[in-house]
Amino acid sequence: MEMRKMYAQTIEQIAKADPNVFVLEADLSNAIATQSLKQTLAHQYINLGIMEANMMGVAAGISVAGGVCFVHTFGQFATRRAFDQIFVSLAYAKQHVVIVGSDAGVSAEHNGGTHMCFEDTGLMRLVPHAHIYDVADEYQLAYLLKKAYKTKGVHYLRIMRKQADVIYTEQDTFENGSKVLRQGTDVTCIANGICLSTLLQVADELTKDNISVEVIDCYRLKPLDTQTIITSAQKTNLVITCENHNVIGGLGSAVAETLSQHCPTKLIRLGVQEQFGQVGKLDYLKQYYHIDTQHIIDTIRQAIQTK
Repeated sequence: MEMRKMYAQTIEQIAKADPNVFVLEADLSNAIATQSLKQTLAHQYINLGIMEANMMGVAAGISVAGGVCFVHTFGQFATRRAFDQIFVSLAYAKQHVVIVGSDAGVSAEHNGGTHMCFEDTGLMRLVPHAHIYDVADEYQLAYLLKKAYKTKGVHYLRIMRKQADVIYTEQDTFENGSKVLRQGTDVTCIANGICLSTLLQVADELTKDNISVEVIDCYRLKPLDTQTIITSAQKTNLVITCENHNVIGGLGSAVAETLSQHCPTKLIRLGVQEQFGQVGKLDYLKQYYHIDTQHIIDTIRQAIQTK
């Protein structure tokens, strides 16, 4: 199932069971597959038009009155355009909201540079007590949406809209902030979102070279599961992060902060390096920004040789 269809299906179930749940859109109902919710949810579904900052204010007002909002727009509009409203009206005011920023990073593809958001995680990490997730597949998305609905505070879920590589099942749970998906001894590789399936392919390929790769899905960037990262780094003494985001402020920064304070370890950060987005297909963009399978393999081989 496409991520957007799982989003629409999950929030519809939650809203039908709880009349205090509202679904807010900023004129992207077709893009995120929520257009049918206008009929099924009636007044619980609100399309506010292309006014993202106002949408965050409306969500704050509904929260003050005892409701919970699922708020969606593209990642760049959800964060950099509406950051002040998130910070003051929602976080500072201690409101409960679930913000979903879609078309994360290179998954924006043909929407191009202005819509290719590489800084949303960095911005949201600056919001005190925010919960931040980068989602890998539809099953993880459904679980985290329900978890965010049940947990007070400001939540930001970073997703792609279309079909993601399936990694998990309906039975998987996501409570601790990370999952070790491959055990390894030579190198720790940490990723999330669309980069996770790439790392799993890398780990399988490098077994042919007798390189043992530990793969960690760090799906929750804040609060970070520091203990899993530290334990793995102490075992391998080499950490590589891979993210569909600027290496400044995102996963690589979060891991670097943790290691420098608790377990100084050699760290290589793969991701967007002081670059803007551009138009292109997903495979081309992953290759251009060096988050593709071959570049990660080459990076690990070189790092192992100089370890």
